[in-house]
Amino acid sequence: MTPDHMGTAQAASPAGARDVAIAGGVKPRRWGSWYVAEHRIRGINSYYKTLLATAIGSPVIYLFALGVGLATLVDKNQGNAFGGVGYLAFVAPALIASAAVEAASEECTYPILMGFKWNPIFFGMNAAPISGNQIVNGIFISVIARVLPTSIIYYLIMLAFGAVPNALGFLTVPIALLTGMAFGLVIASYMATVETDAGQPAFIRRFIIAPLLLFSGTFFPLTQMPIYLQWIGWISPLWHGTQLGRDVSYGNVEPGWLVAVHILFPLALCVYGWLRTQRVVTRRLDK
Repeated sequence: MTPDHMGTAQAASPAGARDVAIAGGVKPRRWGSWYVAEHRIRGINSYYKTLLATAIGSPVIYLFALGVGLATLVDKNQGNAFGGVGYLAFVAPALIASAAVEAASEECTYPILMGFKWNPIFFGMNAAPISGNQIVNGIFISVIARVLPTSIIYYLIMLAFGAVPNALGFLTVPIALLTGMAFGLVIASYMATVETDAGQPAFIRRFIIAPLLLFSGTFFPLTQMPIYLQWIGWISPLWHGTQLGRDVSYGNVEPGWLVAVHILFPLALCVYGWLRTQRVVTRRLDK
């Protein structure tokens, strides 16, 4: 009997079939997170032209409008109201953080709902076998793969517009990534609980993310808002990311404890969102 025939006969036996099945599950158990990430990134690749056009067009339009239009009027009337820099340099760190939030929120709403509801592929992945934790890890890796290039492109266009006076301005890229993930992971932890599609992603974008763009010190210092509204900025990762971006972009000076809060608060949200999403997804797949 040839070796091939011996292998076929061995696989045909119950013990051999079991060994083949176990061997086939080794790679998914070890690399499952990356398989899920690859699957999601390939899905993103199908509309990369739209994403690329948005990633380039959005900062060009915003920075041109603010740098040539609004900034001219603001700088003329406000003088040194923005820490000795022009309005464009003041608002640019907020814009890159906002772009990261938008990208992360897109990737943490519809794909999560799709995996359970519209195209319940998460159940197929879980039978591969890929664990619920690996599915979540893979999705979040793909979110990073979407947000990071978006932030890099935005930063390069900021440089072209002269909106980054400080040599440490490149740190706005990881700061924007952290800000976007802080938003996205918490949103994903909620979307993982959704069982009935009632327009929750659109609600989140219109009634949570959009208002926070106005209440997070994005276009003007948070201190210019009424004191009874400033608490919104304090609980918004966008304000913390924006302020941290300003610290490195043009040397905005803040107390050390506040800088620590700007870093630790979004990090805490990331940890919470990641762990809670893993727990919720695993529980739903095990039902």
